[in-house]
Amino acid sequence: MKTIGLIGGMSWESTVEYYRIMNEEVKNHLGGLHSAKCLLYSVNFEEIERYQSEGDWDSAGKQLAEVASSLERAGADFLVLCTNTMHKVITYIEEKVNIPVLHIGDATAAKINGSNIQKIGLLGTKYTMEQDFYKARLEANGLQVMVPNETEREQINSIIFEELCLGKINSTSKEYYQQVIKKLVDDGAEGIILGCTEIGLLIKPADADVPLFDTALIHAQAAVSQALINDKG
Repeated sequence: MKTIGLIGGMSWESTVEYYRIMNEEVKNHLGGLHSAKCLLYSVNFEEIERYQSEGDWDSAGKQLAEVASSLERAGADFLVLCTNTMHKVITYIEEKVNIPVLHIGDATAAKINGSNIQKIGLLGTKYTMEQDFYKARLEANGLQVMVPNETEREQINSIIFEELCLGKINSTSKEYYQQVIKKLVDDGAEGIILGCTEIGLLIKPADADVPLFDTALIHAQAAVSQALINDKG
């Protein structure tokens, strides 16, 4: 079994889900007392979020690249960046290490393509919904990406940072997300990407009439698949 290097803490609420899912997946595959071999570096999200809000992506990228390098030195065989938004700086990480980085967008696109869905709605932070670093990756995998309008994007973003990243789950916020999802579906979306690793804490498969693609779940499962390639248990 390969050792997974996790760059987490963005936020730790969703990083907990990565750890849980990966260990459950390994147990499901190998049985017994098997669990995931992993190394976790959990950053101080206050620092990263400040870089985001200031638009200082260079500093954020350099900091995460140093984290990645430390995980490589510690013995990680490949890396998982436990966040959608910070894939904006993935090139900083890839240039710093000599081990693979499992891109969350690629894993998500592969899952969607396996469902024969082409037109997909995207929810996430405003950076993920508005900038090209994420949407372009999905589009390169043959998907047509739809996002909510500007007012909805702002509210979705606020709920992520002011509630979900702090572990707050509010029914009114859930209802708001469901309304946005319904609008995207009415406009032609065949499925919805929960493109922030915290959204899956709020929105569950039963909360929509179309398939939901929880990126934290998909990414963690893909990490286990890569870790278990050629593994005999």
